[in-house]
Amino acid sequence: MHSSGFTFSRVREKMLEDLLDLGIKDFRVLDAMNKVKRHIFVDEALHTRAYENIALTIGFKQTISQPLTVARMTEELLKEQKGSTKFKRLLEIGSGCGYQSAILSHFADEVIGLERIKPLALKSRDNLRTLGIRNVLIKHADGMQDISELGIFDGIICAAAPIIFQDHLLRMVEIGAKIITPVGIAGKQKLHVYTKKDENDYSFVELDDVSFVPMLNGLSTGD
Repeated sequence: MHSSGFTFSRVREKMLEDLLDLGIKDFRVLDAMNKVKRHIFVDEALHTRAYENIALTIGFKQTISQPLTVARMTEELLKEQKGSTKFKRLLEIGSGCGYQSAILSHFADEVIGLERIKPLALKSRDNLRTLGIRNVLIKHADGMQDISELGIFDGIICAAAPIIFQDHLLRMVEIGAKIITPVGIAGKQKLHVYTKKDENDYSFVELDDVSFVPMLNGLSTGD
């Protein structure tokens, strides 16, 4: 398969058809996933598989999530967001190569992505720059530590799985905002949606079985 724009256009269309068949109905999400070139976020050797519904390695024992998972999490975040109204600020924890943050860039004025592995943080910045995405800030930071200096967000997506819900994140979102995160140990993870009801209460919904890399403590240089 040649790395031509025409070829990638065809396989992106197939990806969108597959997502529709798998239950993704929000055309805002499908439009964003059509616009963001997933092959940019993986090594060239994996370009021929970039639009398949599979997770792919990005090095450092990390993966880029399968398109269905990215679409599902984004769709959940947007459920009460009407029409073309944008969020002001969104946070992604475990941003990896930057793909989910790139999708979120279509739905917020500002997106902050946190990545604990420094080479991946640098790589994701390069990927976003290549696509001309300017409203995403990638920080080399540990999302399991105190990150309150980042301020308050309209929603949070976690792209790595803590064993238990990191409830300190509730202090970082507006009332009514959602935190979408996988929770659990490898092989027994579920996608959870937490909605902040007030300063002392939240609601919780358990969704699909998922498979994410674990959310770990501490910064890493990738060595």
